[in-house]
Amino acid sequence: MEKEIEKELGPACAYCNAKVRLCRSEEGEGPAFCPTKTKARENQVALQKYADPETMDFARAASLQEAECYLRREEKPFVPRPSKTRVEEIVEFAQKMGYRKLGVAFCFGLFSEAATFVRILEKHGFEVISVCCKVGRVPKEFLGLGDGEKVRPGTYETMCNPITQAEILNDAGTEFNVLVGLCVGHDALFLKHAKALNTVLVVKDRMLGHNSVAALYGIKGYFYRLMNP
Repeated sequence: MEKEIEKELGPACAYCNAKVRLCRSEEGEGPAFCPTKTKARENQVALQKYADPETMDFARAASLQEAECYLRREEKPFVPRPSKTRVEEIVEFAQKMGYRKLGVAFCFGLFSEAATFVRILEKHGFEVISVCCKVGRVPKEFLGLGDGEKVRPGTYETMCNPITQAEILNDAGTEFNVLVGLCVGHDALFLKHAKALNTVLVVKDRMLGHNSVAALYGIKGYFYRLMNP
């Protein structure tokens, strides 16, 4: 089975069934397709990129933030006790990095949530530039879509415009951007064109209240259909 996976997929960490994984421990084990065993060159190339001071500072702050999200870390055995929401993490991480100007790129469907998030950021002393996905009021016909390909056929619809969202935040000189509910694909375009580094507060999932992992939790029940397309 391992050889089949290695031939078809190359590195396939999702299929690792080692009790103690090599990527976590020197005493660990890895299957034939384990990239910790087979991709040493790529790892060395990546580690060299951390030599850039900005990259190192960012990575170090991220690891510190990870640790600070748990209580009583000194206890043995360690029992995970998470203590911070992602909203708190974003605030604290931006403070660690010394950022003052943040960008928020949000979906029109999460206007209220985005407004609340922006107010929270401002309460913590940040200057916030927020841009809605419908910015520019560009009709969907610009993309070559027909009337029947709209959400509401027979009406005027503005397209989501993630590249303009990114350009506006670029022009404002934001130091760090946060995505709030951009659609699949639109988020990818934003990430490609934004100059600052980015993180995600909310991913779009219309059916599950933006809690996408619920579909994975329910794969043996209500969402079994996902495994049987």
